[in-house]
Amino acid sequence: MAQPEPSGSSPSIDQVSDLMNQPALQTPWAEAPDDVREALASTASGLSDAEVDRRREVFGWNRMEEPEPVRLTAIIVRQLRSLVVLLLAAAAFVALAMGDVVEAGAIGIVLVLNTAIGAAMEWRAVRSMEALREMDNIICVVVRDGESRKIPADQLVPGDIVRLEEGDLVPADLRLLTAAQLQINESALTGESAPVQKAPEPVEADAVLAERPAMAFKGTSVATGSATGVVVATGADTEVGEISDMVATDTADRTPLEERLDRLGKSLLRVVLVITVAVGAAGVFSGKDVHLMLETAIALAVAAIPEGLPVVATIALARGLRRMARRNALVRRLSSVETLGATGVICTDKTGTLTENEMRVVRWVPATNDGSPAAPIDPRSEPSAIADPMALAALCTSATLSDEDGRGTGDPMEIALLLFAREAGVDMADLRGAMPEVNRVAFSRETRQMATMHRVAEGTRVVVKGAPEAVLDGSTHTGLVASESLAAVATNGQSTDDADPNFERLDLDAERRAEWAAMNEELGQDGLRVLALATRRDDGERSTDAPFENLTLLGLIGFLDPPRSDVRDVVEKCRSAGIRVVMVTGDQAATARSVALAVGLVDDEAAEVVDGNAFKPHVENGVSIYARVSPRQKLDLIDAFQDEGYVVAMTGDGVNDAPALQRADIGVAMGQRGTQVAQDAADIVLQDDAFATILAAVEEGRTIFGNIRAFVRYLLSCNVAEVMVVGGAAFSGLPLPILPLQILFLNLVTDVFPALALGMTDADENALSRPPRPAEEPILRRRDWKEIVSYSGVISVAVIASFLIAMYSLDYTASEAVTVSFLTLALSQLTHVFNMRPAGSSFFQNAVTHNPYIWMALVLCVFLLAGAVFIPPIAQVLSLSPLTWAGWLVVGVGSLSPFVLPAVNGIFSTKR
Repeated sequence: MAQPEPSGSSPSIDQVSDLMNQPALQTPWAEAPDDVREALASTASGLSDAEVDRRREVFGWNRMEEPEPVRLTAIIVRQLRSLVVLLLAAAAFVALAMGDVVEAGAIGIVLVLNTAIGAAMEWRAVRSMEALREMDNIICVVVRDGESRKIPADQLVPGDIVRLEEGDLVPADLRLLTAAQLQINESALTGESAPVQKAPEPVEADAVLAERPAMAFKGTSVATGSATGVVVATGADTEVGEISDMVATDTADRTPLEERLDRLGKSLLRVVLVITVAVGAAGVFSGKDVHLMLETAIALAVAAIPEGLPVVATIALARGLRRMARRNALVRRLSSVETLGATGVICTDKTGTLTENEMRVVRWVPATNDGSPAAPIDPRSEPSAIADPMALAALCTSATLSDEDGRGTGDPMEIALLLFAREAGVDMADLRGAMPEVNRVAFSRETRQMATMHRVAEGTRVVVKGAPEAVLDGSTHTGLVASESLAAVATNGQSTDDADPNFERLDLDAERRAEWAAMNEELGQDGLRVLALATRRDDGERSTDAPFENLTLLGLIGFLDPPRSDVRDVVEKCRSAGIRVVMVTGDQAATARSVALAVGLVDDEAAEVVDGNAFKPHVENGVSIYARVSPRQKLDLIDAFQDEGYVVAMTGDGVNDAPALQRADIGVAMGQRGTQVAQDAADIVLQDDAFATILAAVEEGRTIFGNIRAFVRYLLSCNVAEVMVVGGAAFSGLPLPILPLQILFLNLVTDVFPALALGMTDADENALSRPPRPAEEPILRRRDWKEIVSYSGVISVAVIASFLIAMYSLDYTASEAVTVSFLTLALSQLTHVFNMRPAGSSFFQNAVTHNPYIWMALVLCVFLLAGAVFIPPIAQVLSLSPLTWAGWLVVGVGSLSPFVLPAVNGIFSTKR
């Protein structure tokens, strides 16, 4: 294909459309800079305004697709699509069709209340995320029509010439044309913790993303240096855009809690249909009144459906959401609160999650008296002892520190040197005043060193730092800082040709060179970034044109992005909780292993690390470290764990983490250091960026699920008892001991408050000492159903017995007998709440009896029941009548029936 002319007449629209199909633009990092620019029909003076407009018509704006705003209507619809909610709606319609307006209205109130609570909590989380989102419009410098202009980054088009300076965010994917000591921080894109040296020379076409020094990618930041580049991709076509597209096209499954509630709803639907049809048909075939049997069928349907379940579940989740927010975990989706409790694997990023995302000086290797490297020491243990060499190193920097907040701008390792010097008590302003800089040679890809020259008394002090191999090559001696303070370096007199009065110098022979090289390799194997520090004293006449020669090597400085102080303890607690923690990072294997050792993820220096180049999409037994992993491989790893039956939580903060955050069962993004793409893809955002907050959220999730299981058992025990009472009366030919509206009153009033109180039970102290429940485990296990049926059977027998005693022994009217059975059932359900204590706990000392909300709920319900009986209008609606003392005695004895089963079990347990 003929390339469009770079000058003269502008290319046609068709030619513009074909620009990006040229071979030179498929792998621009592998082509010469000028070839790429010419392929884009651009020149050194940039594009014209008219050409920019033409290209924008073809390529659009330099914007990524924003996630669709979450609408309140969508949140409301999500609240209504639960099968339990649909069952309630169906019951309301049936009641309305039968003319029972009061019943239909009561169920409608439940639906509105449940929807309002759930929607309000999720809407609040959405608003919080929008407040967290930073919508700053990036400004960049572009060359157009031969002039430099500052424009919004979204106006860039392919072919634009962009200039980068230190501190700039890269506004689009650029093929570098020129670069001067350019280093770019790509941690958000690749996971690489240290800035990457960039240069315009082409590399192999099959180079992976992290190994393309000729490219600058959208969303990364310039740490040091400057550059000029030509835009080769904008918007969704950039590397960041492709990752965002992976997020947009990845479908998030429903959470396990939603699936469990749906399965429970389906079970209830089957029960309702079978019981309703069976009882209705039996009554009609036995010759009973059809209308009566329809009312009975409705009563059974109302009894079988736990009307309070959606409200209680929503409120319990909402309370958990608020508790987690107080612990710095912002939950974007209500049902995600519980899912964390089932987490079996946490796939965690390294940089910014396990580590501080801030380089620190962690090792100093000085020379010994014989010129060999000494044993590495931790400079943090006694910073003042090595303040002098660190201050020299801090002189040889381009970075700056803010006086206000101490934040640095520039290369992270240089910032670490400045911070260490400050912590050691060195006043850099005074030092620079005593040793003013007179010249410097910036770091370059060719020399891999940097030098600064400082005026001292009648001479010049040269300070060099850089790659140890390069500094060793230029060093002829090793040196020990003499006893004089650094002030002496600035004030000492003129040196001789062969001596440096401030340093004890020893010849650096071949044997010593090999020892220093071995020490450098050892530090590298420990995952450290290493710089060598050297110096030279020139007299006033000596030239400084060759700063990297005849140096005195002072030592090696080791840098590390240190682990967070609390991570080791959290990892150990995760093990106790049966949670597997796996590091998944884009960084080097040695660095990943070093951090894993530091945080207790592995305890063997030879622990296996799976490299991205050898990655296979299946779970490796015993492997806790995956390094140099691409965003696509992260998705494959999550899929592999999910195929093994794990509930997977994924943490991350970079753009490269976003697809995995969305694919995981629970995506956890960092709120402070996290990119907006990552936060938009996550279910939970950690506002303090602390790994410990994840474990706190897991504990909260386990507590919430335990509470959900407790109140579901409680509610269904009450509902099954109601079904047994109504069904037993229908099959035996007895009058109904309890009426449909009375059942609805119990389900919506007296059952709901104890259930709500159960949902507010505090965390069990043993919540994190148990393994996570199986991913497929339902809310109610087989033994839970057995308990429900057993307790319901005991309660229903007591209610029917109370009804029969009232009718035939006390000679009560039908209304009075129904009142006895209603109150017996109501009070039995209230006392039954104490059976919801944790297994193995004491009857009197347990989480239920210690829950103040339980006692408040019981007092409230007793008052409500008293009002239902003694307030005439309410009693008339519910068909209730006043009782004699004998009737109250029957109610009191019958209400103790829930304690029969635990007592019998206790007797048999004692005998065994």
